[in-house]
Amino acid sequence: MNRQSIERAARRIAPHVTRTPLVASPWLSSAAGATVWLKLETAQVTGSFKARGAMHALIALKERSPEVDLVVTASAGNHGQALAWAGRQLGIRVRAHAPAAAAFTKKAAMRSYGVDLIEAASYDAAEEAARDDAARSGVPYISPYNNDDVIAGQGTIALEMLEDAPGLDVLVVAVGGGGLISGCAIVAKDRAEPLGVIGAEAESSPAFTAALAAGAITPVRVLPTLADALAGNLEPGSRTFPLVRHLVDVVALVAEGSIEAAMRGLYRHHELITEGAGAVATAAVLQGLGLAGRTVGVIICGRNIDLAMFEQVTGVAAAGR
Repeated sequence: MNRQSIERAARRIAPHVTRTPLVASPWLSSAAGATVWLKLETAQVTGSFKARGAMHALIALKERSPEVDLVVTASAGNHGQALAWAGRQLGIRVRAHAPAAAAFTKKAAMRSYGVDLIEAASYDAAEEAARDDAARSGVPYISPYNNDDVIAGQGTIALEMLEDAPGLDVLVVAVGGGGLISGCAIVAKDRAEPLGVIGAEAESSPAFTAALAAGAITPVRVLPTLADALAGNLEPGSRTFPLVRHLVDVVALVAEGSIEAAMRGLYRHHELITEGAGAVATAAVLQGLGLAGRTVGVIICGRNIDLAMFEQVTGVAAAGR
């Protein structure tokens, strides 16, 4: 896995995905004492960055195995609908295992794309069931993060950011399973002057914080969080762990109250509707990361939230997406 593989992914997915805007944030710049740019993956197809990795994974799979017409995955919602969206274009059906507590909006979106949805007690249980399903049925399993082609697709975000703002010197990226930050960090570090890379992890699901402290993937207790798309333990042996350990400078834990504040601020200052996970990188900046004087790129990674929940969290009546 290297920058060249990510550049190849960018060429493959370019006809299918949206090149999303990179916009200045005077609000967050003032809060951090830095120059802050926001990468709006809220404008991406299916409402999150997941479309990039999903499309690339299926294009690469179809090249290797043209006969494939079904894949299995685990998803809290964004990866599942992105995979189904990509599959529609490539003639591949999707069977997804999802936590029963996943947002109604996300489950409805998956079903609207024709996903065969199987619910489980938790995300960890869904992931285990999906892997077992794939092994038992002989169908390819497309992990939301533990997959080189998915990681390469997600890394295309950093390529675009650096093309649009060459002066960036730090990226702040939400961390769940680590696919997004792994791909972006590969790009960020493969430069004459490498960028700093900061991960933002919900403190209610500190999988990477615990793994980095222990030197190995270790189970953590996952608590309810607004950042439901980031919640869950890491798959044993996930390739994202060594990538994060070697390429990411620090992973900051983000409090639930900070996520709420970030969601409110992104709506009030930028009119952005974000899900909890989509606001976690912003929340980390608001908490304080020592970014004064830096030029910072923050990825706003998704918008898929039940509007009633968004209004409850932020206290604003959002007119729509």
